[in-house]
Amino acid sequence: MSTFFAPDRYETPDFTIRCYQPGDGQMSQDSVNTSYEHLRTFMPWAKPDFSLEELEANARRFCGEYLSNQEFALGIFLPDGTRKLGGTGFHLRGQPVENLNAEVGMWIRASEAGKGLGTRVLNHMLHWGFTAWPWVRLEWRCDTLNLASAAVARKAGMRLEGTLRQDERRSDGTRRDTYVFAILRDEYLQDTSP
Repeated sequence: MSTFFAPDRYETPDFTIRCYQPGDGQMSQDSVNTSYEHLRTFMPWAKPDFSLEELEANARRFCGEYLSNQEFALGIFLPDGTRKLGGTGFHLRGQPVENLNAEVGMWIRASEAGKGLGTRVLNHMLHWGFTAWPWVRLEWRCDTLNLASAAVARKAGMRLEGTLRQDERRSDGTRRDTYVFAILRDEYLQDTSP
C-alpha cells in the first residue's frame, strides 16, 4: 500500500467525528468524568477522576498515532465543537493498516446514552469507513452482557460471527465473553446501493 493519509473529519448536522487535537483534554475530562458510572461496567479504562493532564496527554498521543497510521482514535463532538459526546475510532489492534481491517469501537457520554446516538454514529462510521477509507472488513466487539452495544451492531447491519469465550477481564476482575460482529465492504456497498 502506498502512503496512506487518513481522513480526519466526518461531519453531519448532529455531530462531527474527528481526530483528536491538542487542547481536547478539557472536553474529554468533562465527558469521561461525568460518565464514569455509565461507562465503568463495560469500559475497563474508565475511572471517576481523570486529570486534565492525563486526558490532554491522551489527546496528543491519539493525534500522533493518527498522523503516523498507528491507530485511529476519534472523538464525537457537537458540530460547533463545544462539547464532546463520546469516542469512537477505527482500531487496528496491532495489525498493520495494510491488512485493511479495523475494529470500530465506541462509547457515548452518559447524558447522550439511550437516544440513538450510538446507532447513528456507527451507521456513519460504516459509510465513512467503506467510502473514504480503504477498509475491507470492519468489526464491532462487545461484552455479551452489553445488550445495548449488541443491538447497535445489529441495527447497523453487522453480522454476529461468533463469541469469544472468557477472552477478556472485566473491570471487576471477572472474565467476559465477547461477541464479534463484522461487515465486509462488498456486503455494505451492495446493501446500500440504489
